[in-house]
This record gives sequence, structure tokens and C-alpha cells, in this order.
Amino acid sequence: MKHTNLTVDQLNKLDSLFELVSQRQLRDFGNISASNKADGSLITSCDLWSDKTIVDGLASITPDEGVLSEEGGKSIPDTKAYWVVDPLDGTTNFAAGIPYWSISVARFVDGRPQSSFLIIPTLKKKFISIKGKGVWLNNQKINPSQKNHHSECISLCSRSIKILQKKPNSIFPGKIRLLGVSSLNLTSVAMGQTFGAIESTPKIWDIAAAWLLLEELNCSIDWLKTDPLNLVSGQNLSNINFPLIACKSEEKMKILKPWGNLLLEK
Repeated sequence: MKHTNLTVDQLNKLDSLFELVSQRQLRDFGNISASNKADGSLITSCDLWSDKTIVDGLASITPDEGVLSEEGGKSIPDTKAYWVVDPLDGTTNFAAGIPYWSISVARFVDGRPQSSFLIIPTLKKKFISIKGKGVWLNNQKINPSQKNHHSECISLCSRSIKILQKKPNSIFPGKIRLLGVSSLNLTSVAMGQTFGAIESTPKIWDIAAAWLLLEELNCSIDWLKTDPLNLVSGQNLSNINFPLIACKSEEKMKILKPWGNLLLEK
């Protein structure tokens, strides 16, 4: 079953790799300046160091598997199993001194996430999701049927705020939260901290790790435009967005769907 599941040894090495990167990011937090990338988004030397460290580490731990990363190659590798890496999701928060960002890494097999790793360094939280097996938070398995506290909150990304302007006379069906980090907006849904999230322009590396986490905790995802299950080897994902709605249940999806659909209007 080569390529399907990671070994215990590989999982242990990955844990050490992500801990190394977490510690460096915590040291750099508040002590580093950012510059603008070509698309206007921010980048720091810590993003670049984290990307290189993770990509090099993955090449050592799984030498036959390709890597797609935000700061590196953005084409889908032609290997059966490959990795999708966002070394520091939430650079704007990181650079501004807001202690909320993540390390987001997912391993795909046959075009679908098979395992994912989502680390929030400042909160000392580490999520591991394995397809068909569930989700662990700090090595404790999460019970997907566990009743989370009822939340009235909905996560929006900064670009999805425009949907509010399209229905100025309608009351939005929840209290809005903007966390500034795609992966953590989606994780908040999986953990019941929000009952839904709308993401306008996420790239594959923003959502890859949280995608599996949502699925394993029985949440609903509606891909509004581009379905990531239709990706093909060699495809460049630099400029492809995956707008989506994520909800804790199908019932909540019905509430948010009309609002999410507004993203698709010109």
C-alpha cells in the first residue's frame, strides 16, 4: 500500500518538522517586517524560511512525493501522492503583531486530501486529520458527534464582505467574525466556534488542510465555482480561486447559500 498511508516514523518526523517551524515563527513574531508580493499580499523572511524548511523536510521524509507550495512551485505535481503547503497562512496578522496564523499542510493521494496538518503556534494547537480515521487535536481524538456550544457567529474573509453591500436591506443571519486567516476561518466551523464560513478567493494552499478537517468532522462544503476534485497533474494553480461555503450542517448551508451565491454575481 505504498503511497496511501504515512508510517508512524514519517508522522513522528513530520511532527518534529512542524515543531521546528512553529518555534522559529514564534521567535520571529513581532520582530520582523514585511514586504509586498506582486499580487499585493504580504511576505516576510519567515514565510520564505518556513517554506524552504517544510519543502526540504518533506523531500527528506517522503522523497518520492512532489510539493506544491504558496512560496514555491504552484503546479500540481505528477506524482500519485503530493503535498500542498502554506507555510504561514495569515502573514498580514503575523506582520501586524496579531497572534493568529497557521501552518497549513496537506498530503493528497489520487487528487484528494489523505492527511492534513494544521498548527496554530500561538495557541499551541495542532490538528491532524486522516481520511476515514478522524481528527486529533494535540493527540486527543475529536468526537465528531460531540455537541459543540451553539454559535451565532459566521466567519467571512475580507473579500466576501462585498456580499453585505449587495443586500443592504437584508439582515445577515449571524454575527460576523473576520479572523484574517482562511484555514482558521474554516477550522472555526469544524470546531463549532462558528456555524458557517464564506471564503471568496482562497487558493488551494489556503484550504487544503482545513478541507479534510471539515470532511472528517462531518461538516458541509459547497464549492461555489471551481471544484478542487477536478484538478489535473501539471495544472498551475497560481491564479485559480476556490470560493466556498462551509457549514456545520446542511440546515445551516441552506441559510448561507443565498449569501454565498452573491459572490458569483458580477
